[in-house]
Amino acid sequence: MLERTPALASLLAGADDRLIVTGLGSAANDVAHITDFSPRAFTMDGAMGAACPVGLGLALARPEREVVVVTGDGELLMNVGVLATIAWQNPANLTVIVVDNELYGLTGGQRTATSAVTDLVGMAGAAGIRRTLAVRDAAGLDEARGVLHEPSRDARFILLKVAPGPGAPVRIDRDGNRLRNRFRAHVLGGLGGAA
Repeated sequence: MLERTPALASLLAGADDRLIVTGLGSAANDVAHITDFSPRAFTMDGAMGAACPVGLGLALARPEREVVVVTGDGELLMNVGVLATIAWQNPANLTVIVVDNELYGLTGGQRTATSAVTDLVGMAGAAGIRRTLAVRDAAGLDEARGVLHEPSRDARFILLKVAPGPGAPVRIDRDGNRLRNRFRAHVLGGLGGAA
């Protein structure tokens, strides 16, 4: 199985201009590590179920910018209904990457439904997301990089199946106000700071 942090780093290679919104826990740690704590990454730790809605809102508000949501299987399962809203709005500048280790990593490693019965790619497709892909090996990573970087008329959903294990061993800033303000300043930088 793929190792989470190197696999995600490989997938995000070359996406240095994209805005990134993360889910909590290992997704936030991985992205902070991969981007070297870049202000273009909103490491939204502590808001379970909010990564996809925030990423969707950002993609709709800034259609000229590519937006990537990086979240985990447990976090997405908390708010799986957002897949229908993403499909309905279908912003071509949005890619959702779900790093699926089949565990709730922050609460003790309990198995998620994806370890037994739930197919998140199938759910995304059934919700109406037209461009979906499951990645389980190095060849799949190559295909997923193509999906991430190709021009698209539709939102994209990439499931990255990884081995159980912790994310990058980093300590991220957990001050929500500071993180929000830092990310907002980066996003609005091209607009002269206008709200």
